[in-house]
Amino acid sequence: MRKVFLDAGPMVHFANATRLGGQVLQNASEYVHDSGMGIVVEEDTIIQISESDVLKEEYGSSTQDFDVISLGGSAIIPGFIDSHTHLLWEGDRSFEVSMKRNGLSYQEIAENGGGIGYTVNQTNQASSEQIYLTGRNRLKSSLLNGTTHLEAKSGYGLTTEAECRLLSIMNNLNNESELPSIDLTWMGAHAIPKNHSLKTYVEEILSEQLPSVLEQGYAKNADVFCEPGWFDLESTEDILKSASKGGLHKRLHIDEFEDGDGGKLASDLGVVTADHAYHTSEENRIKMNDNNVNAGFLPGTPFSQGEKEFPPFQHYINQNWKWTIATDFNPNCQTLSIPFIGSLLVQRNHIHPLAALAACTVHAADISPHPSGKDHGTIEKGSLANFNILKNDNWESWCLTPGHSPIAGTVLEGNMIIH
Repeated sequence: MRKVFLDAGPMVHFANATRLGGQVLQNASEYVHDSGMGIVVEEDTIIQISESDVLKEEYGSSTQDFDVISLGGSAIIPGFIDSHTHLLWEGDRSFEVSMKRNGLSYQEIAENGGGIGYTVNQTNQASSEQIYLTGRNRLKSSLLNGTTHLEAKSGYGLTTEAECRLLSIMNNLNNESELPSIDLTWMGAHAIPKNHSLKTYVEEILSEQLPSVLEQGYAKNADVFCEPGWFDLESTEDILKSASKGGLHKRLHIDEFEDGDGGKLASDLGVVTADHAYHTSEENRIKMNDNNVNAGFLPGTPFSQGEKEFPPFQHYINQNWKWTIATDFNPNCQTLSIPFIGSLLVQRNHIHPLAALAACTVHAADISPHPSGKDHGTIEKGSLANFNILKNDNWESWCLTPGHSPIAGTVLEGNMIIH
């Protein structure tokens, strides 16, 4: 059935948007409609955006052929795209806080029974039904915070059977209605199991795990935790080149704890996105941009780790470089709230709210396409009908309430969901 949404407040649409650099932000109104616009949706697609008065003449009130819905002057923004999450895992690692306060590093915590290895054990002991329910509840939480699509990684299995199980569960979740859609990523190269050396685990990944993932056919991307002490540059390159030959898009975790030259490898391989990138050198940032590699910034992670510095958002804006933001939801950063991540940019780092919004909508759509193949991350004719209705008439409010969701309702693939 056709739906007609009338009387919108200010509407951030990002139609025909390019990278929102400093010059563009000086004329931010180019991407914001004034109050009074309306949106017509057919099935899951926006087919018209016009002034509400024009649409009222055409549609009047609801009939058996279409629904007319008043937005009551609420501000409208695109649905959020959370382009980096670790959605499926079990267990709780709150005990690590004491270790951190005692001065242990991320690697030392892993060596003392915590870290990824602990979560892998807890996840592998859980039933598929439990993991499915956990994932479903997390997707609901994500939707309550305005996310309409997210990328989700495996990586807490670390055996062929366990990694394929996680991908299968994510695929089943992706077939559920009224939940955010999922862009599936295989990340078997997340950590090195205790019964393996780097060499033997990479051999198993290439000879057994990757072929099984490709045969299964659920994953669209491959990701590697390329960091000194985990997967080195050579093994990362071998894994991603093999995954790419199998048809998977290449992604990377790089330079989270130190500059391990991951930016250069990301550039050389032409990956879609290289995420974290906190300690990437300026030289490698330039190479990444020259090779169209996105920098996926995950500010929730340094926040949750108590770090004082954040990624160089403003520098990327000034240089007009390609960048995005995401939650990095994982056992050490347990937030599925893109508005909270936006707050870190706007209220902690003084970033323009429109630039922050673009980084988790229209720009994020470039690195995490919708399963339907339709455009998303914008509100324009022909794009997927994924948009958020805010609780007031100021679009800037999307990132100013870090303690609770600013979202009153979400239109998800054309269906109205009231929160």
